[in-house]
Amino acid sequence: MIRAIVTDIEGTTSSIDFVKDVLFPYAREKLPAFVVTHTDRPEVQHWLHEAAREAGLVSASQQEIIDLLVRWVDEDRKATPLKALQGLIWEDGYASGEFKGHVYPEVAENLQKWKKQGIHLYVYSSGSVAAQKLLFGYSEAGDLTPLFSGYFDTEIGGKREVDSYRRIAAAIGIAPDQILFLSDIVQELDAAAAAGLQTTQLVRPPAEVPASRHDQVGNFSRISVG
Repeated sequence: MIRAIVTDIEGTTSSIDFVKDVLFPYAREKLPAFVVTHTDRPEVQHWLHEAAREAGLVSASQQEIIDLLVRWVDEDRKATPLKALQGLIWEDGYASGEFKGHVYPEVAENLQKWKKQGIHLYVYSSGSVAAQKLLFGYSEAGDLTPLFSGYFDTEIGGKREVDSYRRIAAAIGIAPDQILFLSDIVQELDAAAAAGLQTTQLVRPPAEVPASRHDQVGNFSRISVG
């Protein structure tokens, strides 16, 4: 019996193109000015320090940190400090109405159905928790955040690491075999399965992927939680 569902975002609830073609370019364009004008904010100071530490920079100028972060964006680096700063930048874009969070048409309906069935819903994405809440809070389907019981990002561990899913199960307080993990990435699903979670792979058209040991569906309406 499924008591909790943990879902990925990119390629699962939302289009990869939205992240790649809207969110990333926006953050890259706004990042230099954001760092310069928000350096006095404690959370910004914290993540700039963490970025320098992760890069092994003992002392670096503001411009060197900006250059580092822009390079990480171009490399699609899954660095927690970068993800956190991107989330802060995206907050301005969402709040001003420059864009809304993309979700596939059937996602909100099924999340609501599962919630009514008493299933606890969680998000696990490489994007920061703040960015996750923004995407679902300002989604095209309205504010979906009341549907979720919690959020996880790379601070709990990498998405292809088995221990990350063990930590998530422990944090949720539900046995791994009663948790369903949804993702489009086989390596993430493999790690979740190794931790004892049930898994389903989203294969969104027009994507074509080889068959795998994980259940494969084209959308949330085809997911079985029985």
